Amino acid sequence: MSSIPKIVILGAGYGGVLTSLRLQKELNYNEADVTLVNKHDYHYITTHLHMPAAGTDNPENARVNISKLIDEFKIDFVKSTVVQIRPQDRKVILEDGTLSYDYLIIGLGGEPETFGIPGLAEHAMNIRSINSVRLIREHIEYQFARYKREPHRTDYLTFIVGGAGFTGIEFIGELADRIPELCKQFDVDPSLVKIINIEAAPTALPGFDPELVEYAMQVLQKKGVTFRIGTAVKECTPDGVVVGEGEEIKSQTVIWTGGVRGNRLIEEAGFETMRGRVKVDEFLRAPGHENVYILGDNSLVFNPDGGRPYPPTAQIAMQQGVNCAHNLVASIRNQPLKGFVFQNKGSVASLGKGEAIGLAFGKKYKGRTAAWLKKLIDLRYLFIIGGIPLVLRKGKFL
Repeated sequence: MSSIPKIVILGAGYGGVLTSLRLQKELNYNEADVTLVNKHDYHYITTHLHMPAAGTDNPENARVNISKLIDEFKIDFVKSTVVQIRPQDRKVILEDGTLSYDYLIIGLGGEPETFGIPGLAEHAMNIRSINSVRLIREHIEYQFARYKREPHRTDYLTFIVGGAGFTGIEFIGELADRIPELCKQFDVDPSLVKIINIEAAPTALPGFDPELVEYAMQVLQKKGVTFRIGTAVKECTPDGVVVGEGEEIKSQTVIWTGGVRGNRLIEEAGFETMRGRVKVDEFLRAPGHENVYILGDNSLVFNPDGGRPYPPTAQIAMQQGVNCAHNLVASIRNQPLKGFVFQNKGSVASLGKGEAIGLAFGKKYKGRTAAWLKKLIDLRYLFIIGGIPLVLRKGKFL
């Protein structure tokens, strides 16, 4: 190992950004050579993507330039796409070069999980990035324009959302708010528009408090959403989806929010994975690789109580980033590492403007109170990564 260790961080998601910010705060100059690699020159706030996807907010409000967050004297930023990870050589192959490392942090984000459903990868859209939500927004508007030219095609006005987890529920809340505006803009009868949410599990928001789930479904049903709970998507076609025992629902818009898996690059690198995610050790390291840390959607951390993995949320990725940075500094200074313990501070799901449900501080919240709680959580994240200036600049979209 060189006298100045090289730390390479792959991905500027929640885990990668928090690791970077903590390292630049805790490391002394010349104590380590830190490089952050990301394919875009911005960090995007994944938990806000449902709004620009539905057209209720500007995509620009969900992204922050990396140059505004990091200290360029302490962290080198490389805008590039990772092509291959070679842990045996301690190298990362980029599309335009190679980086060697002493410590590697992998936070490359996940990929849509299709569960092998035929046609899903080819015909469904996903809420996964700034560019993907731009496409969804423009596609939805285009369907209204198409309907005006072909008024017999009601499938243009049928919007199918696969999956009733957080992303799916938050998106349909925003979409239901946007529909009246689009109907007015394109002079379309609102009664012709259908929003159908399909979920294979026996309940929406699986694992969430049943009382709050019932409230959420009632709010969304009043906004015009139709739920198909306990119904599996069997196939996605250019003309819609096939569900259950062969029922076809015609639609030109299928948006899949039914799951996330890890990154294929991790599987290709030879790490032992489950759906592209690595079951990390207590210090967030890949088994057998003491110099490789894995965060966010790429990691599997099991709940010591129930034995089930924690869902890969922004909250856990942020806490992993802080813990990872601590352990990197400790390793460089030959100090003991700290085990990762997830502290669940609760969760809040938006249901559109002025409506939300949440569990926080041991209490249940719903309606406007929960919506305000959601805003406070969002403001807190902006403050953590960018201080008051970022809150003032980006807080307007809350």
